[in-house]
Order: sequence, then structure tokens, then C-alpha cells
Amino acid sequence: MNKLLSFIAIVTLSFTGVAQQTINVSMGAGYADEVYYKLDTETQTVFAANSWDVAFLRIDAFNHGIRVNDGIGISVYEASNDPNDYNTIDIANEPSWTILYNDDTNWDNGAFMQGSATYGWGEYNPANHHIEGTIVFVLKYADGTYRKFLIEDYFGEYTFRYATWDGSAWVNDTTYVIDNDSNPDNRYNYYSLQNDSEVVAEPAETDWDFVFTKYNTYLDPPGSYYNVSGTLHNANLTVAQVEETSGDADPNGLDYSEEINIIGYDWKSFNGSDYDVNSNMAYYVKYDANTVYRVHFTEFEGSATGNLTFVYEDVSNLLGIETVTEGVTFGMYPNPSTNGIVEIVYERNNAMANLHTVSVHNMNGSIVYHTQLGNDNGFFNKTLDLSSLQSGMYVVTFTSGDASVSKKLVIQ
Repeated sequence: MNKLLSFIAIVTLSFTGVAQQTINVSMGAGYADEVYYKLDTETQTVFAANSWDVAFLRIDAFNHGIRVNDGIGISVYEASNDPNDYNTIDIANEPSWTILYNDDTNWDNGAFMQGSATYGWGEYNPANHHIEGTIVFVLKYADGTYRKFLIEDYFGEYTFRYATWDGSAWVNDTTYVIDNDSNPDNRYNYYSLQNDSEVVAEPAETDWDFVFTKYNTYLDPPGSYYNVSGTLHNANLTVAQVEETSGDADPNGLDYSEEINIIGYDWKSFNGSDYDVNSNMAYYVKYDANTVYRVHFTEFEGSATGNLTFVYEDVSNLLGIETVTEGVTFGMYPNPSTNGIVEIVYERNNAMANLHTVSVHNMNGSIVYHTQLGNDNGFFNKTLDLSSLQSGMYVVTFTSGDASVSKKLVIQ
């Protein structure tokens, strides 16, 4: 281990005290709500779980994805691979239909993407560059209601058609168009087939990290899909899971995954009367190369109340040192700083005559501190006195020649 690594290991033991936040969340009795949470703003956003039936990916004109609200017990079936059969769908044929499920590892691979067509629900038409629907689906609700559903076309907007079975005939046949330009800050547009209307059922994509919800997942054993309550994370984050019996946080060297169910449902288990929570199971939520939060759960009350409790802390200061360029590494501590005094540690072991500098920017991009460092080989540390700066977040940039590394710094 080189000098800088050894030094960082020592100071980390002294500066691992990070403020923990205890958060109480309620999904409501019977998990009536979906609750979205954003860690860095401590923001909860609540939507009624049954406010939507189908969600349509809207991020651009060349990507499409369609999910069903499986959390409220809607099942999706492929009833026919011929759109001409839409008018003659018979629910008596249900035993021959193929059931389809949302992928619980990828938001965009919803149940309708699992059909037998090339694109799940339709085929690409090279003449007009549209995807045209070929699969007739039937949605079966928990109360026994049936709705047939045909996505007719996609080209920057979704055109779909649906009708409801009244016990003897299909009624209220409706055609609707949802444009990608609706709700431009959101990943999905949502539609309620029950209420014949578009709804907003998620925050802006940048305003949430994970959602507490119900969803279908495959359990092996027993080898089937089950509806579970759990936590799915934003597609723009990565998450790592590790059991830490010692309680010492360490976000380094973990397997961070894009799969949205890494937190999932199994941080708790039913013991026959209530739930046991594995508080040793830690989840590291990574925003970017410089920002990681550690999350663990402490309580879960089940469907009677939908209440749960988790604890989180910003452990970005525990991230390892950064390689600035070949032969130059850099780190800093403590972070957060309670008094504005920050130690810069760096090691240089190359033949380049690069000049080293440290700059501190506020969140408006203005330089509030700048200093020049030597370019000798060896291990060095320098104290930055930032006590004149107001409390808040800053960006510290270490530059060596044309290369640089930036780290976020919190002054409390």
C-alpha cells in the first residue's frame, strides 16, 4: 500500500462520523400509495397506487416501453397475434392466452414488451418508420374486470384502443393518443383505463431515487411470480447490496448494478405474525463517481399500515482516493467539514513537470478559493482554511497539468 493509501486508511478511521437521517414512510393500509423518495433533498412524493393502469416511456422518439400496473393486481395476457381479432376477443378463451409480466430489473421492459411480436406488441414498418401494433392484449383486474387493449401505433406518440367487458359484450370502445411531449420532465406518461384519462403518477425523473411500491417478481423457489411490496430504484442510479455485520460503512469495491430491484423486497421477512427486518443489510446508492448514500431498513409493519423506517447517510467522504493522471493521486478529509478546515493529501511519482493547483467553486460555479502546490515527487498534505465560507456544498478540483479530478465538499 502506498503512502497516500495508508494515510487515507488512517484518517478514514478518524472521520467516519457522518450524520444519519431516520426516515419514516407510509404506503398506507393495504399499500394504497406509492411513495417516491429523494435522498439529497429528503423529499417524499406520494401517489395513489390505483391512479394508473398503463405507463408509456416518453424519453425520446426512438425508445418505447410500456408497463402495466401490476402492483394493484392487473394481469396482462396476449390473447391474439392478429390485430384483426380485436373485435372478436372472447374471454371464454382465457385458458389459451399467454400471461406476460413486467421485468422487475428494467423499467422499460414492461409486460407489453414481452409479447410474441418483434417489439413485443408490434412490428416495425420501414416505409413510415412507425411501430404498428399486431398483438391484442387483455388486462384482467383483481376484481375480475376484463379490458381488451391494442397499441395501434408508435411514432413519437402512442395510439391505443381499449374496451371493457360488461359481462355479455365489449363496451365503451375508446381510442386515445398520448404524445411524448406530455410531462417532459418525467420518464413515463401514465393512463387510467378505468377513468379514461391521463394522470401524473411519478415525480420528475431528477426528483426521486427510489419508490416504495408493490410489483411482481419471480421467486425461485417456489418457481412462480408473486406480488411483493418493496423498493425499486431510479434508472439513472446504480445500487450495491452488502451485509455489514460490523456496521462499518464502506462504499468502495462493491458491485454497483443498474438492475432496479437491487433493494427489492427481501430486506424483510414474514415470521408468521409480523415482519423481521435485516438491519445489517446495507444498500449503497450511487449518484455519480463522487456521491454515494448508504441505506438500511429498521422497521416494516406490513399491509396493516404500510409503515416502514429506513436510515441513510452520505458516505461520499469514504470513497477512495482518485487518480488524477499517471503517477498523481489525490484525496481530502474530513468531508463534511464542521469548521471549514480541510486537509488535501496528494502523492506524485512521475517525471512530468506538471503544476498542481487546488480550486474551490461554489454551486454557482464561482471560484471562492485557489492555491498553487509544488510539483516535487513525494507524498504531501496541505491544509485549506475555508472557515470564511458559508455552510453549504462546494466543489474541490485538484488539477495536475491538463488533468483534473473534482470532489464535492460539504461545509457544515
